[in-house]
Amino acid sequence: MTKKLEELFDLPTTEGLVDEVTPDNVPEPIPENNPVMQNTLSELDKVQAALPLVRGLEASDTEMDDLAGKAVKGYEDMMDLGMNVDSRWASDIFGVASTMLGHAITAKTAKLNKKLKMVDLQLKKANLDQKVNVNKEETVDGTGVVLDRNALLDRLLNKDKAEK
Repeated sequence: MTKKLEELFDLPTTEGLVDEVTPDNVPEPIPENNPVMQNTLSELDKVQAALPLVRGLEASDTEMDDLAGKAVKGYEDMMDLGMNVDSRWASDIFGVASTMLGHAITAKTAKLNKKLKMVDLQLKKANLDQKVNVNKEETVDGTGVVLDRNALLDRLLNKDKAEK
């Protein structure tokens, strides 16, 4: 508050009203006191409980490899058959062969996309773990003083004068 406002409204001066804040008299936030934090922690526990249930990712890889192998084998068989039949039927057989090759490519692409998603999730988790660990280590205890703007400016100006 400024001096002119204090004079205008006949308020007492704030020079003697400086309160010191120490870590001893500031209550620490605990989940029981904060319902939002408690709700967030319960949601986090639910997510962590659901994560270990994901199993069988390697089985999916072998299944995709088997499907791609069968599709490629079917493609090769159809190509051989297309070369040995009358030319008026060969186009239909070659069309089916190209469809089989498309299925093989789709199976391999799905396998690669799944691996890329898993790597992306692992990188995001590592990044989040790093941020959480950094925040834990940077906690600094200290004391604080509640000041109004004028008192702060006075301290800064006096500090500049003392340095010169």
